[in-house]
Amino acid sequence: MPSRNTMKGFSLIEILISMLVLGIGILGMVGLQLNAMRVNQTASVRSQATFLAYDIVDRMRANTPAALAGSYDISLTAAASTGTSIADQDLRTWKAALSSQLPAGTGAISRSGQTLRVIVQWDESKVGGQGAQQFTFETRLCEKNCL
Repeated sequence: MPSRNTMKGFSLIEILISMLVLGIGILGMVGLQLNAMRVNQTASVRSQATFLAYDIVDRMRANTPAALAGSYDISLTAAASTGTSIADQDLRTWKAALSSQLPAGTGAISRSGQTLRVIVQWDESKVGGQGAQQFTFETRLCEKNCL
């Protein structure tokens, strides 16, 4: 019969250490997964902001005379007009989409001749980002030839 000193196998301390290493590994994987989800959420919000900027530009291209006349000009803090023109309806729809699809989302449109600047602003800290963010898009609208 072998003596106790020559028996081989795991001791309780070795099992506890392996459980500790396994636990630290699992916590590391959870941290990586949470970081990936945060980055994915901020990317989603930024993509939505880009889409909304292009949306209003497409609406202005469909109503170019009104856009060049300044009917779409609006500041970040202004509410859309309650009028019944196509421009007023487009701005109301756009401002509503900004506030519902982006955290603290708002937007502005300014015009300088045929050049339009669309600004979309939101608060990214609510989705794990770095606070207030802005996407600015400039385009040129022409009624006939843009030369």
